[in-house]
Amino acid sequence: MPIEDKIRVLIVDDVDETRENVRRLLQFDREIEVVGSANSGKEAISLTQQIKPDVVVMDINMPDIDGISATEEILKKLPYVQVIILSVQGDPSYMRRAMLAGARDFLTKPPSIDELTAAIKRAGKMAQEERERSTSIPSGGTAAGQSVSFSGPLGKIVVLFSPKGGTGVTTLATNLALSLNDSQEEVLLIDANLQYGDVMVFLNEQAKNSVADLSPRADELDPDIIKDVCFKHSSGLNILAAPQRPEIAEQVDPEHFFKMLQYLRQMYRYIIIDTNSYMTEVVQTALELADLIILVTTQNIPAIKNANLFLSLADKVGISREKILFVMNMYDKHNSISPEKIGETLRQKIHYVIPIDEKVVNLSITRGVPLMIDNKIHPICKSIQSIADGICERLAKLDDIGMDLHPRK
Repeated sequence: MPIEDKIRVLIVDDVDETRENVRRLLQFDREIEVVGSANSGKEAISLTQQIKPDVVVMDINMPDIDGISATEEILKKLPYVQVIILSVQGDPSYMRRAMLAGARDFLTKPPSIDELTAAIKRAGKMAQEERERSTSIPSGGTAAGQSVSFSGPLGKIVVLFSPKGGTGVTTLATNLALSLNDSQEEVLLIDANLQYGDVMVFLNEQAKNSVADLSPRADELDPDIIKDVCFKHSSGLNILAAPQRPEIAEQVDPEHFFKMLQYLRQMYRYIIIDTNSYMTEVVQTALELADLIILVTTQNIPAIKNANLFLSLADKVGISREKILFVMNMYDKHNSISPEKIGETLRQKIHYVIPIDEKVVNLSITRGVPLMIDNKIHPICKSIQSIADGICERLAKLDDIGMDLHPRK
């Protein structure tokens, strides 16, 4: 890797020995360069502005300004910088506070070399992309009805779908959006279950506006309208909620929804769309525009049968299987129906498996605090992070081979 492409890391810890140990862990990785160290939160804030690293490895407990407060201050001034919090405390409340402050990752001290370098490389890639993107977007507003002018690529649309209810699509969509959300206004989560959407419930929030307020204005959109209608979660995630009353769903015209998504792709790097389990015109529109479809199933026989029906339909209407990531949710290793058997039977490999833990998931839903905020080290979260990484890799691959993802104009 050329020197200019190395991931530039600042190490922050008030213990000299710890800083040195982290530096030693990283010094033999050719993709990483330690460009500085700080022994306090204040020094970290100052040094970050001076040397502008890609990644800050930040201790949480320091004598002047704690790591979480320092993270907030750093990201106010340099939002592309990615922060990895290190702490001897594995308390979920610490993790939640760190994620809400904008930290990219949370590791328990002492991290293994593999764990630390993997986290830095994920964060470093995001930081470098963010830095490039921030220099490509011109300042100034846009007139109503005009496109947002920037030289970067259009954002990617990822649609989560299951033709069988109860497979955990909303849980996965919400946590996946949080996993991909690495800076302000990068990710938009849309609740396209227009009659009975639950995204806001899963976040313990209420939104005064919804998809039904935005799609009718598809021909006059501008960034200010979109920001007024979308809900901004404390994590930084942007959300376009479902209507609060089922009958309002009829006001969302599929063609307006199509135009709305085309415009939103110019503002957000990733648009994650949660859908219901039946093929409404709005869901069909989302699938048509999708760069990637996350097809969700479980080991439940009806769910597998319906997934097979969807795959057959996808083949008939020309949806490439390269655009489909097949995910098995709520996987129970004691169940004899294995991912391998399902993949072989359906002629579609199951790419990711998310383990079952009904107690943890139900508690998360009841509290309205997604696992990716509150319990990021849980095996479910690690699986979701793997899916997020896989999405980035798959989309990059599709771009490289030049697939015509959006034939409709």
